[in-house]
Amino acid sequence: MNAVEIESAISDLTLEPFDAADFPFTFLAAFGNKETALKRLRAGNNNASDIPGGVLLRSNIHIAACEPGSVGETLKALRTSPATTKAKAKFILATDGQTLEAEELITGETIACDYTDFPNHFGFLLPLAGISTIKEIKDNPIDVRATSRLNKLYVELLNENPDWAKAERRADMNHFMARLVFCFFAEDTDIFRGDSLFTRTMERYSEREGSNTHQVLSEIFRAMNIKDVERAITQPRLPSWASSFPYVNGGLFSGSTEVPRFTRMARTYLLHAGNLNWKKINPDIFGSMIQAVADDEERGALGMHYTSVPNILKVLNPLFLDDLRAQLEAAGDNKAKLLNLRKRIARIRVFDPACGSGNFLVIAYKQMREIEAEINRRRSEAHNRSEIPLTNFRGIELRDFPAEIARLALIIAEFQCDVLYRGQQDALAEFLPLNAQNWIICHNALQLDWLSVCPPAGTGVKLANDDLFNTALDQTEIDFANEGGETYICGNPPYLGSTWQTDEQKADLEAIFAFRTKNWKSLDYVAGWFMKAADYGSKTKAKSAFVSTNSICQGQQVPILWPQIFATGHEISFAHTSFKWTNLASYNAGVTVVIVGLSSQSKTPAHLYSIANSGKGDVVDVKEVESINAYLVPGTNVLVEKSSRPLSRQSEMSFGNKPVDGGNLLLSRDEVDALGLTLKQHERFIRRIYGSSEFIRGLERYCLWIEDCNLEEAMSIETIRPRIENVRAMRLASRDSGANEMAARAHQMREMKIAQKWTITVPRTSSENRPFLPNGLIDSRSTVTSEAFALYDAPLWNMALIASRLHLVWIGTICGKLKTDFRYSNTVGWNTFPVPLLTEQNKADLTACAENILLAREAHFPATIADLYAQDVMPDNLRHAHERNDEVLERVYIGRRFKNDTERLEKLFDLYTKMTADTAKASPKKSRGKMA
Repeated sequence: MNAVEIESAISDLTLEPFDAADFPFTFLAAFGNKETALKRLRAGNNNASDIPGGVLLRSNIHIAACEPGSVGETLKALRTSPATTKAKAKFILATDGQTLEAEELITGETIACDYTDFPNHFGFLLPLAGISTIKEIKDNPIDVRATSRLNKLYVELLNENPDWAKAERRADMNHFMARLVFCFFAEDTDIFRGDSLFTRTMERYSEREGSNTHQVLSEIFRAMNIKDVERAITQPRLPSWASSFPYVNGGLFSGSTEVPRFTRMARTYLLHAGNLNWKKINPDIFGSMIQAVADDEERGALGMHYTSVPNILKVLNPLFLDDLRAQLEAAGDNKAKLLNLRKRIARIRVFDPACGSGNFLVIAYKQMREIEAEINRRRSEAHNRSEIPLTNFRGIELRDFPAEIARLALIIAEFQCDVLYRGQQDALAEFLPLNAQNWIICHNALQLDWLSVCPPAGTGVKLANDDLFNTALDQTEIDFANEGGETYICGNPPYLGSTWQTDEQKADLEAIFAFRTKNWKSLDYVAGWFMKAADYGSKTKAKSAFVSTNSICQGQQVPILWPQIFATGHEISFAHTSFKWTNLASYNAGVTVVIVGLSSQSKTPAHLYSIANSGKGDVVDVKEVESINAYLVPGTNVLVEKSSRPLSRQSEMSFGNKPVDGGNLLLSRDEVDALGLTLKQHERFIRRIYGSSEFIRGLERYCLWIEDCNLEEAMSIETIRPRIENVRAMRLASRDSGANEMAARAHQMREMKIAQKWTITVPRTSSENRPFLPNGLIDSRSTVTSEAFALYDAPLWNMALIASRLHLVWIGTICGKLKTDFRYSNTVGWNTFPVPLLTEQNKADLTACAENILLAREAHFPATIADLYAQDVMPDNLRHAHERNDEVLERVYIGRRFKNDTERLEKLFDLYTKMTADTAKASPKKSRGKMA
């Protein structure tokens, strides 16, 4: 379940009569626990509670419904209960149906509230559903509650008005929802002069069964599009109850006032939404969640799209906000300096060319208003009208509804800031009518000239219809100037790897990159935003920073994308190395991202941010460096390109054996048994074979291993011959000419490599969540598939290199990933891995380290690599063996342990640069003489 669904279930629970016996189970169901598990708890089979009336779900929560007035005592009993400790409960909760108290046992944080007020605290307990508690949601759940109400209303209206669900009317439906959001907010903030004017009017003048609700709403919307001086002569005349609503316009209420028809239930949902306190809405959170309401595909993930403010500030702070705050600090109380800073801020444009519902723009606006307010306070001008225009916060968004919500979110943010910094009276006096200028363009950002949205001189973008909320798709002109200002481009564009791009998205990238590089088809979609930002910055004063999957700074994309960006004169001015960009999805289903800032005017040192977990939460380390390369490592721009052989002196690494067999040469244990072979035949024709899964998870897989000299005997075995014939038929039928040629030796895989003593093997794909790269030793009767790499009969010190933290961080940076998994490469990862010249003693020491790792694993037989290398349960002896291996190897590199991965990568890139330079010098020069 997601956050919105949980809030809805909790709200429904508190509306029902309190049943002490049933409450714990209904509560657990509201947080997504399956009915089968609840049945076992009800039966007492899995209920380990030692409290009367208590229910204990292991590793989750201990709940007790109690007698009236005894909630505090019951919570204390739950806290001291031996069962709570033994079952590792994370939370305890007690209620008597009148009050409710709960405690998070790790932090000691508590809540206490009336039972009916419980839905306003549901965010406190979100970890019970595997959802990370985000401070903004925990402290202020109105955003999720409002989204929940609007979603119910939206779905009900579409069911009743199927025509409004069609593509040609969906924009009307979304515009209608934006009008409702404004009305709910306006009535709770006194923008509508009158207590709950909108909801009270709907409740009083619409029929209970909903039959005339659409008519009442239509008249209210019509009123807000008529100026006060024109109302007396407007025909048809407004009803007296509609005349109480002010003139709003700004495009929000212009055009059609048609409203979808309501059912009784839809009217109920409308009133329930209106009864929430919309004054507390956070526009920076609310916009991205309500965006999902209007999207059929995203509605299943409703409430999961909120991006935390701290994550967005990771982009905005180093991009420009930190500089503004530093200038504020330097200005002190000097009124002239403060005035200059205020003028500078008023000319700053923030541009998000993939703005969605406006999160980045709203947060940037609020942060800038906070700095401006402090300037005004120091200048004794606290009630001054803000000089920061909303028109300086510009965006491009492909879809119409998020664009509309982005405009609305900025309007709400402006009003809230005015109330906070100038007072309610001044804010209300200047809020209406809304400004009709449009600053969010609905368009494909990769097909649009960004200079038309933010031209160097600031002019451009003229409105075709004077309508803020009804922008034509191809409208790209705005009419306001910002001479001499700075432009900061930011955002979180769509990532989309090359495999998942549509034809239209491929065409977008082709238009941007085809004339620059022939390899553009391998780029992620987000690369288009980086390139357009660099092109924009080469024509006008601007800096940019985007969130991206870390793949654009790893593997094959680096030598394709970054030379093109650097060619525009840009450098990486700051960067955040890989971290999880989390959301409200269950189990924190974020993606691994980087943040990269670009500038063509960088005169100051670059800043590299990295996040480490201290055990008490994430700690951000900031390093000031001379330059940052495309792999987000301190140092000059260097591109690691694949090599056909090791550039250092380690052993050759090969691909495993590729079957190309149609499933006939590879066998399960049961299929081997079904062959009915004699012991001697089994010895001759069957080998254990390992790919990534087999090696890591200990899965059993075998192969037919038929040397040419044994082919005649193999063909005489009735159970083997059909398999060989099937391979031949499959290869002949293939469209691959290479497979056709292999049909002549249908008894063998494409490669037939096996060791004399042992094989050091490395899985091709492995999880990034393991502290060390899976690798190990297999015997001479076993081999590997093409889903693993092999060093045949290589000295064991090679395994020590692969098992090191140094090699893991090199692979993670250079090879790229498959989704979030490491994708190993021999030509890119192993052959380029920089290794200093090793003495015989170094090799002996590393060999001993590899042997110790193998012995430590053997001590836990039959545990698999997956079992042994799980992050939190890695056995101590194995961890110590790896730490010893790291210490021995790292002392070879710098005489001590490295402090962190950044330092490791700095050294590796330095060595790689020297190594490739030496290789280039040693390469024989081509003759320049004439051809004979």
